Parts: sequence; structure tokens; C-alpha cells
Amino acid sequence: MDKAILARKVGMTQIYDEQGRVIPVTVLEAGPCRVVQVKNMDKDGYNSIQLGYKDKKENRVNKPLKGHFRRAKVKPMQYLREFRVSDPANYSPGQEIKVDSFAVGESVDVSATAKGKGFAGSIKKMGFGRGPKTHGSHYYRGPGSLGAVDAARVFKGRPLPGRMGAWRRTVQNLNIVDIDADKNILLVKGSVPGPRGGLVEIKESVKGK
Repeated sequence: MDKAILARKVGMTQIYDEQGRVIPVTVLEAGPCRVVQVKNMDKDGYNSIQLGYKDKKENRVNKPLKGHFRRAKVKPMQYLREFRVSDPANYSPGQEIKVDSFAVGESVDVSATAKGKGFAGSIKKMGFGRGPKTHGSHYYRGPGSLGAVDAARVFKGRPLPGRMGAWRRTVQNLNIVDIDADKNILLVKGSVPGPRGGLVEIKESVKGK
């Protein structure tokens, strides 16, 4: 992986191509980001870069992070994320990465935290069928039998009610439709996980190479 950037999800809209076809796109405010740290195989055991996104007030940063940013000679950043790279020699602390590092037509993998739905039952969360509502069964939306009686325990992996959403999701092979370098705007075809205003990680597609 050689290209990566952090972005904020603005929302969805639609545009028209040259043939007049409607294309649903997600608008992402991508960058500018700063390289805060560069790791290499000799010193750290793997190659990666740490990117910072969105300025943060210095009085809201603790002392260890202040030293971390001071060493890279960059202002405090609100978000820090690490990306694996093939050649860390192409990056240096303080380097600015903007949306023009990508090109129209490229494929990218997009990762974000999906919307949280709160506590959900097994019917809503896993698509279970409900029990009969006739003849006074009184068992409509329960999870059903939990398995063998002799085991005297619930087996691991059993689909049960619990928290739904707020998990990390990655959508692969999204196509870049348009780029506005002046406004740091990136348009990708299709939907992206997470709410409006959420943090999005964009990197070069693994399958699209």
C-alpha cells in the first residue's frame, strides 16, 4: 500500500456522467493530513506511517502527545491513524498529504465505524423468525432454544440479542468519480459506512491493483 489519507464523511448525493446516467456518490472531505511518524523495518519491525488529521487546540493535548507532535514539528492533531506502506523512505515527518495524491478512476478501500443501533433482539439483529401468535404461545420474539441440555452451557458463537452496529466496516473497491483539490473533496461511487461527520480511512485498494 502506497496511498492513504484520512477524511470526514460529508454525505451522499448524485452526479451525472457524460452519457447522462445518474451515479450515486459519497462526498468525503479528505485531508490535508500530516505525516506525524514514520516506522521502518530496521527500527520498528514493520513499515508504516502515522497520519494526523484536523487541528486540535494545544491545551487539549496531554504532555506525551505534545512531545510526539513536537518531535515531528507539526501542530497537534485531533485524529491519528497508522497505515502500512511498502516503502517508508518516500515519507518524512511533517510531510503534507493532500487529496490530489489520488486520481480519478482509481479504486480505494474505505474503512469507518458503522452507525450504532443500540441493543437489539435476535429478530432485528440476526433475522430470526418469530414464534406463533396463536393458541396463547406467549413466545413471540425470543431467541429460541440455546442448544443441548446436557451441555449445561451456551456454546460460543451462538447468535443472541446484544449490541447492534458501531462496529468497524471496510468497503472495498470503491471507484473515485471526481476530485476537487481546491476544496479537498473526494467523490467515491457508492455508500460509505458511518454517520455524517464521521472519520473515514481511505487507502489504495488491495484487490484493485
